[in-house]
Amino acid sequence: MTPKKPMNLTAFTLCIRMATELSRERTIILFAYRTQFWDELNVWRETDDRLGLFLASNSRGGVFFRLPQLGALETHVCVTWNSSSGLTAFYMDGKKSPSKIYKKGHSVQPGGRVIIGQDPDNYVDLFDAKQSFVGEISDINMWDYVLCPHTIKALYAGQRVATGNIFDWDTAELIIKGRPGRVEVVDNEHVA
Repeated sequence: MTPKKPMNLTAFTLCIRMATELSRERTIILFAYRTQFWDELNVWRETDDRLGLFLASNSRGGVFFRLPQLGALETHVCVTWNSSSGLTAFYMDGKKSPSKIYKKGHSVQPGGRVIIGQDPDNYVDLFDAKQSFVGEISDINMWDYVLCPHTIKALYAGQRVATGNIFDWDTAELIIKGRPGRVEVVDNEHVA
């Protein structure tokens, strides 16, 4: 995905609709933003079903949340983070987790690449198939501020809200890489 503006972030809300039948026996990455030197912003599902947010991490130093298991039924997942307070929370289907403090005073650096469903082990696209996402991902939106809980609940319910000012799924530029037939962009409005 190509961002609408540089990802120089001191706060954000990232929302994704997804479904997967992958077993809990492996970690999967939902969203990866990597600069030349390290992972700037990653969202993972761990083998114990925790969701994790990692900022500026060349190690496993993230913040983890125990939420209901992701599965084959479509789930709307959002994560919010604010540098000034460090407050971080996940939302699942419009319901908020407890907040945790993570990376207070940090800022996400611009100039990287966003990859959906795969961990870029370095900046030149080396991938590990055992970390890839298998399933459906859609409706990725991102804002450079924290949305209020009411707006996230409305977004989950499919109501009209201000579109993401970093990523807007309806207008996002998607570049597909991978073996033919393994990654498809499907218009959900026309799926039977």
